[in-house]
Amino acid sequence: MPCNLSDICEYETNKLVRIQSVRLGSLKWTLNGVILMFICIMMFWNKEYQEYDLVVSSVTTKVKGVALTNVPEVGEMLWDVVDHSGISQDKNSFFVVTNVLVTKKQKQGKCPEEPLYGKVCRMDKDCEKGVWDQRSHGVQTGTCVKYDNTRKTCEVSAWCPIENKKKPPRPALLASAENFTVLIKNNIRFPAFGYIRRNILPEMTDTYLKKCAFNRRTDPFCPIFRLGDIVQEAKENFSDLAVEGGVIGIQIKWDCDLDRLFHRCLPTYSFRRLDEKESNRTLYPGLNLRFAKYYRENGVDERTLFKAFGIRFDVMVFGKAGKFSIIQLVIYIGSTLSYYALTTVFIDWLITTSCYSKEARQNYSERKFESVRDRKQCLLCVSFVDEDQVRVVKRPRKKRLQEAKPISLHPRMDGVLSMRVLGGVVQSPPGRGTTAAELREVAETDRPAWCLCGRCPPGPTPQEQLCCRRARGKCITASALFPRLLLSRPILETALLYREPLLDLPKGDPARPLRHCAYRLYIDWRIGVPPAGAYPVIPSCCVQRIREQYPSQDGRYRGLQPISSLACNSSAETNV
Repeated sequence: MPCNLSDICEYETNKLVRIQSVRLGSLKWTLNGVILMFICIMMFWNKEYQEYDLVVSSVTTKVKGVALTNVPEVGEMLWDVVDHSGISQDKNSFFVVTNVLVTKKQKQGKCPEEPLYGKVCRMDKDCEKGVWDQRSHGVQTGTCVKYDNTRKTCEVSAWCPIENKKKPPRPALLASAENFTVLIKNNIRFPAFGYIRRNILPEMTDTYLKKCAFNRRTDPFCPIFRLGDIVQEAKENFSDLAVEGGVIGIQIKWDCDLDRLFHRCLPTYSFRRLDEKESNRTLYPGLNLRFAKYYRENGVDERTLFKAFGIRFDVMVFGKAGKFSIIQLVIYIGSTLSYYALTTVFIDWLITTSCYSKEARQNYSERKFESVRDRKQCLLCVSFVDEDQVRVVKRPRKKRLQEAKPISLHPRMDGVLSMRVLGGVVQSPPGRGTTAAELREVAETDRPAWCLCGRCPPGPTPQEQLCCRRARGKCITASALFPRLLLSRPILETALLYREPLLDLPKGDPARPLRHCAYRLYIDWRIGVPPAGAYPVIPSCCVQRIREQYPSQDGRYRGLQPISSLACNSSAETNV
């Protein structure tokens, strides 16, 4: 398809219909006002005019508290920060011991394994030397020894005596850990804005930090938390949680507005339990770990083993900061302009309903919608004198129309005009007939290969290369009816006057309307009413004979020109 540079410098716009109606105008502005109000509310509520950046943070904690406990088989024992909180310190989390099981005076040696963790045996061959598994406390020596009065187990090299499987004491030994406190220091940064802040706010003094304690109602920004309050905020009971331990999440949310007019950047704290709290619903409830205190007695290394139950507190920081951005504001406004199309859709629908009269709906539809048919492929219809049917073929580009294969066949439907004229021909006296000179055949050397009647001149285009016959034989122009119907001036003038009673033949070229009338009469005679969408084509020999009888004064003819879908659906009178 050729490209025309002038097509680039064009502007296209939609067709609009203006309806003068107070009701519709009021409804339009009401709906537009509601939409505008909704857009503005959502813009300020969700701060759609801001660009955002996610928080980057670091967390450090410091636990304080002392507890005095009476541990079975040990006695009184003091627990300070190093004992209850210095065991396990992970990133963004801290652990506090709340309960404990103690195994005293363990030393390396050989002792029977616990039946729950080792292998029950009867003799030494039941035990394998050097074997261990993930549940055992040591390595088997290959000897089967007595565990109690009824059972024997494989002996192991381990820290003896082996820790007994016991349930933690209830109530918890360190139940007073409920009053321990923790200082959480959280430093945050928003890289996109270069903004730095921490949860110890600038207005907080040293005196204030020594006395404050977090309380959601009275002091929601204090960074010092009582452990019992944290567990209570997580909707748990500290006494029950302390027996077997668990995991509590401390969530710090930063929702910051960095615009000068509405500047606000303060932390919000929330708490929840993260592990499964029902002991009967999990195989390994709670949270525990082991540590030992080593000493040397009588030249032998010994230790006291502690199985500590406790609560791990995970500090999780998340949030975002927003700041005004003209780009984000333009993007939001552009994305919401489409909402105004809802007004048009609703009003268009309302007009098409029974709320308006049928006349109003029809008037509106006629002005708003314009029907345009799609461009169709041009079809031609031809008729041969030795066939009874009319053929419909595609317009050929390179192949001769004479050789085109039909896509459909239709019966001939006689036209009204040809029937009227045929009646006049029958009632009129016969003419002189066609002379030999008028019926002269084209020379053999000039006859085209597709001509089968001997009177077709060479056609200039493939769509005009059509003979009146499909097989060799007599030309239709040699028929006695052809000159009487198509070449007789009185008959043609009668046909013209039948269509236009007040027609005056032009003085400059009186043959032109007679020639075109002869074309129409031939179509009505041989083709009749053309099939829908098909353009009738007259054989070349007939066109030549009509032109010889009624020639053009300047010797120029337009020929067959079915160049558009409109031409394909019109008659032949303006194209030959």
